[in-house]
Amino acid sequence: MEPRISIITLGVKNLEASYDFYSALGFSSPQKPADGIIFFKTGGVCLALYPLDELAEDISPAYASHSPGFSGITLAHNTRSKEEVDEVLALAVSVGARLEKPATDAFWGGYSGYFSDPDGYLWEVAYGDCWDFNDDGSLVIQ
Repeated sequence: MEPRISIITLGVKNLEASYDFYSALGFSSPQKPADGIIFFKTGGVCLALYPLDELAEDISPAYASHSPGFSGITLAHNTRSKEEVDEVLALAVSVGARLEKPATDAFWGGYSGYFSDPDGYLWEVAYGDCWDFNDDGSLVIQ
């Protein structure tokens, strides 16, 4: 596993209003709210905005009810291969993580799963063949 945080995703109640807010703060994005998810370029880690209800549903139907403990924030570790997703999830579980969602083919064309760390923070481990990485391992956001 290459230790890194690729994306911090905020589950937002109003995608367009959140897009306008972060844009006004100077964050730059090639996407518009109509795309369903917004990726902002930052100095290394990507900030993503995604509708809160859809983020909760993507993790698990149990989170869709906004159960206590779901903060609406996930961290992502993006991998260089599909196989690495399974390896990272297995490693996390072997050291005390709880598997929240086994890796599966995702609706967006990639492959991902979720685990929570011992304090309940949610991590998505994901692979997409459309992603590229910089030499330092950070995700290229275009």
